[in-house]
Amino acid sequence: MASFAEGVPCWADAMLPDLEAGKRFYGELFGWTFGTSDERSGRYTQAYLDGDAVAALFPKTDGRMPTTWGIHLATPDAAAVARRVREAGGQVITGPVPVGDAGVMGQAADPGGAVFGFWQAGEHRGFERQGRPGSYAWTEMYTRDKEAVDPFYERVFGYGIHDIDTGDDLDFATWSPAGEPANEETAIGGRCVMDSRFPAEMPPYFLVYFAVADCDEAVRTVNRLGGRCVFGPMDTPYGRIATVVDDQGASFAVIALAEPDAGPET
Repeated sequence: MASFAEGVPCWADAMLPDLEAGKRFYGELFGWTFGTSDERSGRYTQAYLDGDAVAALFPKTDGRMPTTWGIHLATPDAAAVARRVREAGGQVITGPVPVGDAGVMGQAADPGGAVFGFWQAGEHRGFERQGRPGSYAWTEMYTRDKEAVDPFYERVFGYGIHDIDTGDDLDFATWSPAGEPANEETAIGGRCVMDSRFPAEMPPYFLVYFAVADCDEAVRTVNRLGGRCVFGPMDTPYGRIATVVDDQGASFAVIALAEPDAGPET
């Protein structure tokens, strides 16, 4: 099983008020099945698609915590990432903490306030399928302060930042891993500046995209299951996309990729 390069999104999980409801929602939407969980692991439950690990769900332990999808960025050295986060003006929220033999996890916030996880793999490498329907496809970070966060991610993960002309005055750029040319072909994520089109009360955040075969059908399924669509569906050069909210309030996006990826069996 191959490793993920530093800074590449390697895992996604959702923190929900009701784990069983989450399993019903995502099981029907994406065709996921779920592994076992116990109290010792905080009922952290992996999701599978045809036997491949694709994501995880876990219940909130405190009602004040956000209902959200989180992204985890790969690193060979979680302690070094934590140190660079602090040096670059971010905040380490959790860790680094060993998770048995699975690996070492941490959680941090960038200078703009967007929260992300970082993961040093042990036995758990991360996504075993991506870029195909029912699995992870892409992530974007939304911020109000690119002057602070662009240098932060360059410092912490070595990203190359490539500005994209969206044609609608949206300030958008892609991230490429350290050592790779900074362009759309090597991009592993994006950064979008939140302008007046975004509600003033909306905090900075990461948005996780999952691939689907049919974006419009996925939106209809979300609505039928008690969720809702907040943006789209709309066509982009990369595929048809929509941003949705599940029946418990966690936001994510779906995309019917214009060029479906075989998806590395990582």
